[in-house]
Amino acid sequence: MQVITQVNELRETMQALRCSGKSIGFVPTMGALHEGHLQLLRASAKDNEITVCSIFVNPTQFNNPDDYKLYPRTLDADVELLQTTGCDYVFAPTPEAIYPQHTMLQFSFGKLETVMEGEFRPGHFSGVATIVGKLFNMVQPHKAYFGQKDLQQVAIVRQLILGLGFNIELVCYPTVREADGLAMSSRNKRLNADQRKIAVSLHEALELARKQLAHTPLPTIKEAVAEYLRDKPEVELEYFEIADPLTLQPLETIADVQEVALCIAAQVGPVRLIDNLVVNLSEV
Repeated sequence: MQVITQVNELRETMQALRCSGKSIGFVPTMGALHEGHLQLLRASAKDNEITVCSIFVNPTQFNNPDDYKLYPRTLDADVELLQTTGCDYVFAPTPEAIYPQHTMLQFSFGKLETVMEGEFRPGHFSGVATIVGKLFNMVQPHKAYFGQKDLQQVAIVRQLILGLGFNIELVCYPTVREADGLAMSSRNKRLNADQRKIAVSLHEALELARKQLAHTPLPTIKEAVAEYLRDKPEVELEYFEIADPLTLQPLETIADVQEVALCIAAQVGPVRLIDNLVVNLSEV
C-alpha cells in the first residue's frame, strides 16, 4: 500500500492505472476510520482491481470552526487499519494541496439542500460537493463508495455525478452499527463514557418511529420521538423527519409510498450526531 500526499503524483499514478485498463474503486473519508469505512474499502477491493482511500478533513464543509478544529485526526492509526482492507493507495493531502488558493466555487442543489442537514448547516453541501468533485477529478474512479449513515450526502453526490456527467458508479452500503445500535461515526470518539451510553437513544428513537409507521399519524410519531428524547441527559434534538429516501423531502403522508427515510440529528454533549433508517413499508 502506498501513501500519496501530492496531487500531481496522485493524478499521474491514477492515469497510468486507467491507461493499463485497471478498474479503480474509491472511498473518500475524513479519517478516524471505523468498521463502517472498512466495510466500504473491503467492498471496493472485492469489486475493483485497485482501491484508493482518501483521508482529508475538509475545511469547506464545516460551519463551526471549533468542530473542524476538534475533528479527530488519526492518520497513522488509519494507515495501519487500511493495511488489512485491500486498499492499494492512500491519498492524504494537506489543506494547502487541495486548496492552493481560497475557493470561490459554490454549488446549489435546490430543495435537496434546504432540509435537514442543509437547513441546520448552511453551505455544508456546497463544501461537500466541492471536495468530492475535486477528488473525483483527481482519482477518476470507476466506482465510488459511500455509507448510508450520511444519506443526504449520498443524495447530494448522486446529483453531483448526474449534474457534472462524471462517469462514476455510486455505491451505497448500509450503516454499520455498534452492538447496542449506535451508528458508527468518527465523531463517536469525542463522546465520554456517559455520553456514549446515552447516544444510543438516537437509534432507539428511530426504532420507536419505525414501529409506529403502520398505524400512527406522522405528526404523532414526530411528537413521540421528541418526547422520548426530551428527558435524555445531554441530548438536544435538532430534527427528526420522515422523508422520501431519494429526494429527502419531508412527507405529509405515507399513503402510496413504498419506502420512507427516518432521519435524525441531535447534539449529545459537545458532539453532533446523525442517523437514519430507510424503511420498506411492506415490512412494518
